[in-house]
Amino acid sequence: MEFRKFDLPGPVEIVPRRIGDERGFFSEIFREDAFSRECGPQQFVQENESLSARAGTVRGLHFQTPPFAQGKLVRCTQGAIFDVAVDLRAGSPHMGKWIAVTLSPAAGNWLWVPPGFGHGFCTLEPSSIVNYKVTAYYSAENDRGVAWDDPAIGVEWPAIADAETLSAKDRVQPPLAALGPLFEGL
Repeated sequence: MEFRKFDLPGPVEIVPRRIGDERGFFSEIFREDAFSRECGPQQFVQENESLSARAGTVRGLHFQTPPFAQGKLVRCTQGAIFDVAVDLRAGSPHMGKWIAVTLSPAAGNWLWVPPGFGHGFCTLEPSSIVNYKVTAYYSAENDRGVAWDDPAIGVEWPAIADAETLSAKDRVQPPLAALGPLFEGL
């Protein structure tokens, strides 16, 4: 497994090695020992899956506040997505900075989005399925978001991103400046 780190500390792209022959391939897609060594010890408590019918569907940017802050281990099992993580940690020198990775079954890659980061994605193909393991249970009281197109963050979304696909919740997410201090001490 290859663990690719970014200039933005925290998120990690994980690329499992594939051993192939004329029949196809075999791959260890997750190893707790290797993941803990590279990303820190985590306990995954819930696994989620979403299907987006249309290419250009935007979901996010989402996060949960403490004590239900979630780390997410994200992969795309059908189609392809432009996956984004945004640093929302109060006091972080990287507050408001973002990274993005294209996730797809062909690449077989994952993105680790640690607690303290917002997460969102744009589907690049129709019928894209996203699967993610999380480190805290869903909590409606702690469910928050930030505007996907906030210029203070400046995510460079693919041209296919379609604001018309946003959920009612995501259409009214506040800008980063309105959030106040979050994730102190993370």
